[in-house]
Amino acid sequence: MKIISKNLKFLAVFIMVLGLTACDSDDDNTPTVQTVVDVAVANGFTSLASALERADLVLTLRGDGPFTVFAPDNAAFQALLDSNPAWNSIDDIEISLLTNVLLNHVIIGTEVQSSAITSAGIYANVGATGPGNNNLSIYARENAGTVEINGGDATTAGADVTSANVGADNGIIHVINKVLLPPTVVDMALANPEFGSLVASLTTAGQPDFVSILSTANGTAPAPFTVFAPTNAAFQALLDSNMMWNSPADIDSALLTAVLQHHVLAGNNVQSGDLNQNGDTVPETLQGQNITITLPGTNGNIADITDGAGNSAGIIAVDVQTANGVIHVINAVLLPAT
Repeated sequence: MKIISKNLKFLAVFIMVLGLTACDSDDDNTPTVQTVVDVAVANGFTSLASALERADLVLTLRGDGPFTVFAPDNAAFQALLDSNPAWNSIDDIEISLLTNVLLNHVIIGTEVQSSAITSAGIYANVGATGPGNNNLSIYARENAGTVEINGGDATTAGADVTSANVGADNGIIHVINKVLLPPTVVDMALANPEFGSLVASLTTAGQPDFVSILSTANGTAPAPFTVFAPTNAAFQALLDSNMMWNSPADIDSALLTAVLQHHVLAGNNVQSGDLNQNGDTVPETLQGQNITITLPGTNGNIADITDGAGNSAGIIAVDVQTANGVIHVINAVLLPAT
């Protein structure tokens, strides 16, 4: 079985540092500061300690914060190593990759208590970055008493919280049972049940392999992507518009393909800040026709979209950033001219 090297050495170093800190505090009668790193070490997270040391993130997480840290347990790190035959220890993981993976577990500047995570779910930015050096998003929701991160343990890029609200002087720690890998647009669509109809449409029989296409790594054509993701209610409105449509499978395959492609921009990670803030942005979709995005939006929308058929939709949430593209949530299905 693979082992994680240097754990004992790093743990000894951390304990020594904590001891020195305590001595200094005694000398000037100031209380000892217990940062998220100190608390993690005190609770036996030796693999996380090793990873933070290798990625040179110890001092960062001993800063003022506040930080919300989703801390993988030792078994989670071992599972990560077992997933790659080339990784026998933390030292075998390339430093830039390890750094971004670790930062994918840290919300900087905010302390998120588990009570703030509801069944409706919340998005937040983490320290990891993706296309255009934009900070990645993390999605957390409560599901049947369990807090799931990026879709939970059952998904590729997700994990479950096994112990919540471990306090520290500069933040809070939630223990998780898997290492969170930077998610793709597919991972984030799967994570949020509000996109269940979109996922069902993308995976309907007779469609291209949208899952593989939209999982393409950033920098590899046709990634990165900008995806305008309709809500479940938006898809239901589409189905209700035709008495012959009870599910995505009832829609003509070629038409459904064109409709889905009309929601995707290929080769461009367009965040809301990249749009014309007082006018129109007219990008070409993967389907080949253009859509028009207008700022500011109307009727409470962040922005308005006019699709290829001349219909209107609203952008109601923006900038869910992933490792290979960005998602914006819309309240109507976009239709190409047919």
